[in-house]
Amino acid sequence: MSFGDEHGYGGDSGRKGDGFGGSGQTRTRLPDPRGTDSYGDGPRRPGRGSRSLVTVVGVVVLLIAAIAFVNRGGGAPAGDTTKGASGAGADPTAATGVEPVTGRSGAIPKGFAKNAQGAASAAANYAVALGSDGMFHQDSRHTIVDTVYTPEAATRLKGPQDQAYSPEFLQKLGLDAEGNPPQGSDFISRTIPVGTKVESLTGDTAKVSVWYTGLIGMSGPDSTDPVRTTWQTGTFELRWTDNDWKIAAESQKDGPAPVPGDVAASTADEISKAVEQYGGFTYAR
Repeated sequence: MSFGDEHGYGGDSGRKGDGFGGSGQTRTRLPDPRGTDSYGDGPRRPGRGSRSLVTVVGVVVLLIAAIAFVNRGGGAPAGDTTKGASGAGADPTAATGVEPVTGRSGAIPKGFAKNAQGAASAAANYAVALGSDGMFHQDSRHTIVDTVYTPEAATRLKGPQDQAYSPEFLQKLGLDAEGNPPQGSDFISRTIPVGTKVESLTGDTAKVSVWYTGLIGMSGPDSTDPVRTTWQTGTFELRWTDNDWKIAAESQKDGPAPVPGDVAASTADEISKAVEQYGGFTYAR
């Protein structure tokens, strides 16, 4: 595939000997027939019902607020750039509440925010575009390249990419010189991001890695190159250009790949229908 081709909870079941009250034993206070408490301090004072009620209500309100806060995506503000930029761990997958981008250039989203979240979303969406079947047609490939790369990078890449997607290369995939599949067959190339990691974010530059799986191959009765899955990680060096993130350079490597499952492979017809019926996604947190 070109690149041009991209939580258990546990917890303790019970607390034993945690030191609360000394040894973890239970002290039971029995009613005193003399009308005094067990310490001889005189009659017991009536319980403070109203004060207890206020305390309970306060705790419930705080609990509801905490649950709502967690469900909104965690402790970091929507535009926070600290976690992803540090490279200390994977970016959170929960929704942040930030509206996704609404601009588009053709089928490719544009207008990403100038923060870690925007850079991660841009990289994931660009991986989808660069792994699409549009890369196998010269006109659509040039449009994709002009959209996702900086102008300098786009100019530098078009020639070598045209050479890479040569008629000979396309023929090996079962395509004609224009990138079209044979009559009755479907050529499939699709990228599905699994996760992103913001390696760095400084001013007008960002470095984002995207772990993704992909589908590529020919689905048809006479196909000698059936649709298969791939697993790769692409790393994008992004630059803030014309009020958006653009790719200045990129690299890719195979994996990490999970152990294949035991689901039986579908027929070519089932694969073709699935690709036609299920559209791809755009990605934004």
